[in-house]
Amino acid sequence: MLPRSSSSSSPWPWITPFLLLCCHAGGGRAQNAKEVILLDSKAQQTELEWISYPPNGWEEISGLDENYTPIRTYQVCKVMEPNQNNWLRTNWIEKGDAQRIFVELKFTLRDCNSLPGVVGACKETFNLYYQETDSEVGRGLRENQYVKIDTIAADESFTQGDLGERKMKLNTEVRIIGPLSRRGFYLAFQDVGACIALVSVKVYYKKCWSIIENLATFPDTVTGSEFSSLVEVEGMCVNDAEEEADNSPKMHCSAEGEWLVPIGKCICKAGFHQKGDACERPPSAPQNLVYNINQTTVNLEWSPPADTGGRNDVTYRVICRRCSWEPEECVPCGPNVGYSPAQSGLVDTYVSITDLLAHANYTLEVEAVNGVSDLSRTQRLFAAVSIATGQAAPSQVSEVIKENVQQRSIQLSWQEPQQPNGVITEYEIKYYEKDQKDRIYSTVRSRSTSAKVNNLKPSTAYVFQIRAFTEAGYGTFGPRLEITTKEEASAAIVSSEQNPVIIIAVVAVAGTIILVFMVFGFIIGRRYALAGPIDSPLLHCGYSKADQEGDEELYFQFKFPGTKTYIDPETYEDPNRAVHQFAKELDASCIKIERVIGAGEFGEVCSGRLKLPGKRDVSVAIKTLKVGYTEKQRRDFLCEASIMGQFDHPNVVHLEGVVTRGKPVMIIIEYMENGSLDAFLRKHDGQFTVIQLVGMLRGIAAGMRYLADMGYVHRDLAARNILVNSNLVCKVSDFGLSRVIEDDPEAVYTTTGGKIPVRWTAPEAIQYRKFTSASDVWSYGIVMWEVMSYGERPYWDMSNQDVIKAIDEGYRLPAPMDCPPGLHQLMLDCWQKDRAERPKFDQIVGILDKMIRNPNTLKTPVGTCTRPISPLLDQSTPDFTTFRSVGEWLEAIKMERYRDNFTAAGYSSLESVARMSIEDVMSLGITLVGHQKKIMSSIQTMRAQMLHLHGTGVQV
Repeated sequence: MLPRSSSSSSPWPWITPFLLLCCHAGGGRAQNAKEVILLDSKAQQTELEWISYPPNGWEEISGLDENYTPIRTYQVCKVMEPNQNNWLRTNWIEKGDAQRIFVELKFTLRDCNSLPGVVGACKETFNLYYQETDSEVGRGLRENQYVKIDTIAADESFTQGDLGERKMKLNTEVRIIGPLSRRGFYLAFQDVGACIALVSVKVYYKKCWSIIENLATFPDTVTGSEFSSLVEVEGMCVNDAEEEADNSPKMHCSAEGEWLVPIGKCICKAGFHQKGDACERPPSAPQNLVYNINQTTVNLEWSPPADTGGRNDVTYRVICRRCSWEPEECVPCGPNVGYSPAQSGLVDTYVSITDLLAHANYTLEVEAVNGVSDLSRTQRLFAAVSIATGQAAPSQVSEVIKENVQQRSIQLSWQEPQQPNGVITEYEIKYYEKDQKDRIYSTVRSRSTSAKVNNLKPSTAYVFQIRAFTEAGYGTFGPRLEITTKEEASAAIVSSEQNPVIIIAVVAVAGTIILVFMVFGFIIGRRYALAGPIDSPLLHCGYSKADQEGDEELYFQFKFPGTKTYIDPETYEDPNRAVHQFAKELDASCIKIERVIGAGEFGEVCSGRLKLPGKRDVSVAIKTLKVGYTEKQRRDFLCEASIMGQFDHPNVVHLEGVVTRGKPVMIIIEYMENGSLDAFLRKHDGQFTVIQLVGMLRGIAAGMRYLADMGYVHRDLAARNILVNSNLVCKVSDFGLSRVIEDDPEAVYTTTGGKIPVRWTAPEAIQYRKFTSASDVWSYGIVMWEVMSYGERPYWDMSNQDVIKAIDEGYRLPAPMDCPPGLHQLMLDCWQKDRAERPKFDQIVGILDKMIRNPNTLKTPVGTCTRPISPLLDQSTPDFTTFRSVGEWLEAIKMERYRDNFTAAGYSSLESVARMSIEDVMSLGITLVGHQKKIMSSIQTMRAQMLHLHGTGVQV
């Protein structure tokens, strides 16, 4: 439902719906890059509170633009009364450095000929004025102090017929003020008898934005005071550049905010090269190169160069040479050596070099390069170390042959690795069923280059991998080999029901096997302990003795870990390593940015497509890091990816990957078509069933249960941080404020400062900066209230300090309109002052599941707490039955501004107020939705008190 006009006495009720539709038709114009906005009424969603004189002239109303965003506008239509002189004045506007001001007006105006019964007083124009002042002059308005700018007429007016066809005429007029000499000014609008809706007012001035031209920097420059004036600006040479002899750089800024042709220029100093708009040179060598050798793997780390050459695109490349024992006899390492994350184009200051030869000499060089390195003819600058590798683990077993495949066994053989790097004492064969979900795998060990794997299932595909073991440890597993066992012959299958002897035989054999396990378990367990380490968690299920060539086979089973624990990226000494551990690095060429959909803390948010090799392209959201970022901004930006990359749940936004080795730096996440939950609910106010809303809440609670189980505290849970996809699935997002907690359920994260979203935050988190999953539960209760009120602002227009004080005194939000009692009781449980008495997220999921399965439970509170708490209006507001007048009641709920509205409509007693409906409240001209709901919540409580205490017979 659209907000109603407050003009209950106006004879022109068409003007408000017209204004709303008009906003839809007019749309929004992209902001000119040369403009500096001083005032934009369309961008303000709260009351403008401009001065209207007389008070019953211009009237402020609410509207919605084409994106269903609330806007504030003014209208006046006094055409039936002669001698009109209605003034409207803006708040004071500080002009800054501007001398020439632009005023853009968007308005609608009705054709006088279409107004029945108007005799000649009707106008089709209005006047625009301004007044210069050095400070605000109060709320008084004197006409003789204003200077007239122009009489504004409509290019297109509309008629009643236009309204019926829903074709709206929106006029746009721009006027210029100047030159101005005082610190600021007011705008004023004079109506002398027209029917006008002033849709938006934008005030701005123009400037030439800073620019680099001919190696000279020209700063932001405000345009001159006259249309034809040009402002001459001296340029300053960029770093490592100097003015050309007798030709200093200059440019002129035009009145339209455009730079004109430059005069003069700067040139690069000796030893520097021009690259774009800067003079640059190659970086110096990396510093503090250190290394660590682990057998045949070398880890290198270094510090950035002292001189980056004036550029921020420094990367690193590694050059590896294998040297003989004679000096200066070195050759390139070749393609068999591995580099992680890469050999060149390195952004981070570390690299791992693997698969080097054992007992060999190497020289490793690390060079810093930038965009002008290839232009330089100077000597290469690099840091270098010489190292000698030690004993290495064996290389991969790559040639595996399946020799004999049966129903329940497979015989394998293989060749010794090309680089054994020592005496191989045994081999380990790992295998698992290809299609099993839990990926449970077993291992078999053999001291020769063959093995028979028993106890397999018929007609089943298995995957095998083999690795070798020496004194230096295990090598890496070789390539996967897939083999399917033979089918079981039907003739060999004998039913146990037809032959009971089989049952007896099976039991006897099983008993014998168990006895053998018990007798020899300790011996085999000790033998296993001496065999060498296993790099996966062990679940010991038993063993059997092999009968092939006297070799002994040990069978072990392993299960991949199923429970994950969140790891705080801040515990990493180098946060970049956390990014690469938890987030997948994507190639920028796989990402196509299509359009900008918003702005984040660090840069623009875009939508686009991700196309990975061999996969279908998918829609994604792309967070970008703005140009000119600091290293701290880059770390903070990628920290969210390090967090998101650890999560995998259908109700937590999924991270596709990151781009850290290209420009711009990007975080790629799944695309949620319906955007943030709060805006989505406001757009679709009243369009969902209660069960649909409970389903959304259930999804959010499930996502939070998953995060809590991982030991993770969100700290900023709010509807704005929940995203909705096209199937109305809600997913938790925005992990900017999140932190980890320890395994101890009573542990908390304590911070020493920072901004806290007060309206969503638990009291102990506000007062003591203590955040737990219990404080997330408090926030979840606020999210429940937001969902059931379709995106209403929690605590309405109360200030943050008022919210903190009221919560401490027992203030709790009342149930939103049409909210079932069961849901409101669950909210109250989440808002228990003692955090130990709040429900856990798994309890919340259970309660919501029960409500979805049995909607009748929505009517009955089924909270988790032993003692209920009362909502706001039961504790922090006095007994309504003690008020002697409607005025006292309105003053108590801070709505005294509507005293005259109630009086004019004939509501003189609290009994008559208690019978009001939402339609009655709206008919009083109360247009703010928050105020409507606050008044209705108070009326509902008033009814309950009257029925309970006095039995007055008021109908509820």
